[in-house]
Amino acid sequence: MLPHSSLFLLLCVAHLPAPSPALPFEQRGFWDFGLDGDGGGMMMMRDEEEGSAIEELLPPELPICPFGCQCERRVVQCSDLGLTAVPKGIPADTKLLDLQNNRITELKENDFKGLTNLYALSLVNNKISKVHPRAFVPLRYMQKLYFSRNLLTEVPKNLPPSLVELRIHENRIKKVAEGTFSGLGSMNCIEMGGNPIQNSGFEPGAFKGLKLNYLRISEAKLTGVPKDLPDSLHELHLDHNQIQAIELEDLKRYKHLYRLGLGSNHIRMIENGSLAFVPNLRELHLDNNRLNRIPRGLPDMKYLQVVYLHSNNISQVSINDFCPLGFGMKKTFYNGISLFGNPVNYWEVQPATFRCISDRLAIQFGNNKK
Repeated sequence: MLPHSSLFLLLCVAHLPAPSPALPFEQRGFWDFGLDGDGGGMMMMRDEEEGSAIEELLPPELPICPFGCQCERRVVQCSDLGLTAVPKGIPADTKLLDLQNNRITELKENDFKGLTNLYALSLVNNKISKVHPRAFVPLRYMQKLYFSRNLLTEVPKNLPPSLVELRIHENRIKKVAEGTFSGLGSMNCIEMGGNPIQNSGFEPGAFKGLKLNYLRISEAKLTGVPKDLPDSLHELHLDHNQIQAIELEDLKRYKHLYRLGLGSNHIRMIENGSLAFVPNLRELHLDNNRLNRIPRGLPDMKYLQVVYLHSNNISQVSINDFCPLGFGMKKTFYNGISLFGNPVNYWEVQPATFRCISDRLAIQFGNNKK
């Protein structure tokens, strides 16, 4: 008979589990790491005696993002998805919303509800022809609206007062009514080229109250410089229109202009004295017109640095066409004058004509430079 202590040891060995080969590690899912804890509070033990069950461990709440879009750092990108409407579920803290290159046809009243933090909205290259009058009301802090290449026939109503930049070119806008931009005292830049608008399409008071620095109405159907544009303008671009002349008082309001774009029009004449109203002008674009002489008044423009006159009908350049007679009267020298594409021979132009040019390479006669 075995001693009592030996019998106890034998019973203990009998209850040991049989050895088995170790199985390889298998990760069942991302959240399985939370179930394989070391007892530090992550692992829920089963207590059969008390009838409890393993509590379901839910993953942390993920940020909301519309299907197909990409949401990161308060930027929601939903471009090039073939969307026909503004998607639902846009995060409330979104700062930039990109909806360009889709097939959206309409903006409804509640499309942007709750997006009070939005800073910039891009709707470029859609098919939007209808905008609810209250569609932009929730966007109290939006500063940039890109609405180009759509089917709008008018500027949307009730734009946010916080708006600084509006780009609405290449639509079907033919009319800008009085008060269209009322209440937009923060607006700094409007780009509305590529619309079939004529001079008569701007009602008196259309731009009332605006303090713009930049305005572009290129590629439209203008036959003259529009009246009553904001007198605060620093840049005015009217290129690619059908303007035929610059009359004496066309530029009278715009004494703050730095850059004036009148290229690719039908301008044959610039009335004497017209340029005297823009004494601070730095850059003047008159290329691709029908001028037959250098505009009068250039020598008196003390700050003018760049003049584009290429592709006109200019056949003669006189010695005092660009530079003043007195020394030191011009505050800044020219650094760019283009005359190529004109029926003028560079060898017929006297060198003293360009005595107020910073560098002879700044004068362009096409393949030949004076």
